[in-house]
Amino acid sequence: MRIALFGTSADPPTAGHQMILKWLSECYDWVAVWAADNPFKSQQTPLPHRAAMLQLLIKDINAPRDNISLEQELSSWRTIETLEKSKVRWGNETEYTLVIGSDLLEQLPRWYQVEDLLQQVQLLVIPRPGYVIDEFSLEGVKQLGGRIAIASLTGLDVSSTAFREQKDPETLTPPVVAYINQEHLYECQYVTQKRF
Repeated sequence: MRIALFGTSADPPTAGHQMILKWLSECYDWVAVWAADNPFKSQQTPLPHRAAMLQLLIKDINAPRDNISLEQELSSWRTIETLEKSKVRWGNETEYTLVIGSDLLEQLPRWYQVEDLLQQVQLLVIPRPGYVIDEFSLEGVKQLGGRIAIASLTGLDVSSTAFREQKDPETLTPPVVAYINQEHLYECQYVTQKRF
């Protein structure tokens, strides 16, 4: 069995994430998804809200094989711990592929126990607009033992940051927009504060 492990700190998850998940569902037996806190980021929307938005994103995908699932219990600050939880769930004989965006390639060598992690997973890098996959970063990961594949897909030119900064709901799917409105998230994006 081939499982794609796709954790994201997306705040909020976008139509770009949805496109990646749909593509992964066509390439792997199972796609395990979870919302994660990124230790390199601060001021994130609480994890339960990001997990709920991811669930809505997944539910909105018409995956013919019905093989995408929110596996929130896999979430951990340390990806090696996520992999250990995955092995408890699906066993050691499963082939695990860790899916990351090209924006994470440069920081990957600083991850906790990265050499141990890279010996146990394949690495699939999703190209992201604005983040060049350079030979220097690839070589650095390979020297740590990484087996890298580059996805034949380029993510949409949308980002969570663009939504938060530019208030563009086109970057999101309708169910996620509805959830944001219902839960009054990112309100500071829509309210102009006056100083008296």
